[in-house]
Amino acid sequence: MAVKTQFTRSNFAELLSLYDLGAYIHSEAIKQGTVQTNFFLETTQGRYVLRYYENRSRESVLFERDLLLYLTRHHYPCPAIFANGQGEHVGVYREKPYMLSEFVEGQHIEHPSDYHWQQLVQRTAELQEVTRDFHSPYTPYRWNYGPDLCQRLASAAAGRLDTDTARNKLAWLVEQLAALDLPEVLPKGICHCDFHFSNVLFRGDELVALIDFDDANWTFLQFDLVGLIEHWAWPHTAPLLDIAEAQRIAQAYMAHRPLSPIEQQHLYDVYKLSILFDCVWFFARGSTIDFNERRKIEALMRLGRQRFFDEIFHE
Repeated sequence: MAVKTQFTRSNFAELLSLYDLGAYIHSEAIKQGTVQTNFFLETTQGRYVLRYYENRSRESVLFERDLLLYLTRHHYPCPAIFANGQGEHVGVYREKPYMLSEFVEGQHIEHPSDYHWQQLVQRTAELQEVTRDFHSPYTPYRWNYGPDLCQRLASAAAGRLDTDTARNKLAWLVEQLAALDLPEVLPKGICHCDFHFSNVLFRGDELVALIDFDDANWTFLQFDLVGLIEHWAWPHTAPLLDIAEAQRIAQAYMAHRPLSPIEQQHLYDVYKLSILFDCVWFFARGSTIDFNERRKIEALMRLGRQRFFDEIFHE
C-alpha cells in the first residue's frame, strides 16, 4: 500500500471543512502508486480524491495545479481539481502540500485491446498539442527532464550509495550523456512522462481520464512517444527493440501530432535519454558492467542512429 502518512477521521474532517464539498463520511486508501499518498474520500455530496505529496515542494505542486486547470479549460480528459474557501487549489497540511480532485468513475485496463491502445496513443499526442501554449511560473520547480538533471540525480544517487559500483556506473552514465545529440532548437513542451495504462481510466471501451501528473514536466516533446515505444516495443524482458512495433507506435502517434524533421532525426537521442533516466531511477540495480539500461543503450548503438531513423520513419 502506497500510504506513507496516516490520516484519522478527524484529520479528514478538518481538511474537508475548508471546502464546500460536504461532510466526511468514509475514506479508503488507494493502493496504486509508489510515491505519494492517495485516498478516496466520500462525503455527503459525493466522492473525491485526496492527493498528499510526500516529497514535492509546494511550488512543484503549483505547477501541477496550473497544468490541470489549463487541461480542464481545454477539455482534455483529466480530473478537475477543487479550490478551498479561499480560492486556493493547493493546500498545506503538516507542512506538505495536497490537492483535492474529482473522483472519475472508470477502470484500469489490464489487457487492452487495439482500440484501447489507439486511444492511448491519440491522447498522448493530443497532450503535446493541447499544451502548446501552456506556461506556468512554477515550471523551474519541476524536475524538467534533460541531460543536466539526469547527471545531477545520478551524482546524488552515487553519493548516497557510496560504492565503487555506483561511482563506475556514474562515470558510464556521464559518458553516455555527453554522447547525446540534443540541439537547442529541438522542440520542448509538456509531457506526462508516466503515460501507460495504469494511469488511464476507461469507462466501457472509452478513455475517460488520464491521471497522476506527478511526473509531468517541460521536456523534449518526443519524451512521451519514447515512453510508449519503451512500454510496447521493448519491455524489460526483451533483449532487443521490436523495430516494427516501434514504427507502428510512431506512425500512430504522428497521425495526431506529426513530428518535425528535427524531432524525427533526434528521436534516437531522446530515447537514449529516457533510458538513462531509467538508470537513475534504478541506480542500485545490477553491476557496473551488466545492468538493463546499459544493455539497452548498447543495443541501440549497435542498431545505429541512421538505421533507427530509417526503420521508424521510412516505409
